[in-house]
Amino acid sequence: MKFLKKNYGWIIVAILACLPLFVIFNMIQINFTDRISITLIKNGNSNGMTTLEMLYHVSGEFAIRWMTAVLTCTPFYIIFGVNNLFVRQAMGIATAIWSFVHFIIFIIAEGLLETFTQVNYIAGFIAILILIPLFFTSNRKSMKLLKKQWKKLQSLAYVAIFLSLLHVALLEKTYLIYAIIVGIGLLIRTPIIKEKLIGFRKTKL
Repeated sequence: MKFLKKNYGWIIVAILACLPLFVIFNMIQINFTDRISITLIKNGNSNGMTTLEMLYHVSGEFAIRWMTAVLTCTPFYIIFGVNNLFVRQAMGIATAIWSFVHFIIFIIAEGLLETFTQVNYIAGFIAILILIPLFFTSNRKSMKLLKKQWKKLQSLAYVAIFLSLLHVALLEKTYLIYAIIVGIGLLIRTPIIKEKLIGFRKTKL
């Protein structure tokens, strides 16, 4: 019970991050006879995308959703006064894992060289490179080891989200909703608005 009480946030985030895997598992077939092999279930959708294209579309969508959720943590704290650093770290790890899965599937589908053929692909690739050190330092040991440098390193997440939003916005305009959410979050972070919101929250306590 003590473990659950201390790590409930991590557990909830882990469960939510794993749920979309059921969508992916419905698109593939794993054969354990003789040799373990993975094959795609061939069924196109209404948009005319192949199963492989659907796989990196779904993985990319969940990656940007988690990334957007991470950056709403601070505005959520400003408005409601609720903050949990380690839950935010767990959400960051979920973001990185889904981003890596998305990139790997893209390489399998299109090839590594395709990454450098379009601006949106290059933006996504740079975002992946930034997420690698953030992923490996999103833990308590790294916080103690890096101390003040840890926060500076993690601030690169803003660069990653900007590049990721550029990546998805150039691909499909419907993804602009994520840019709007992040934009509102950044607006809430500005000193003037932040102070007013915190002051208003404290007067209501």
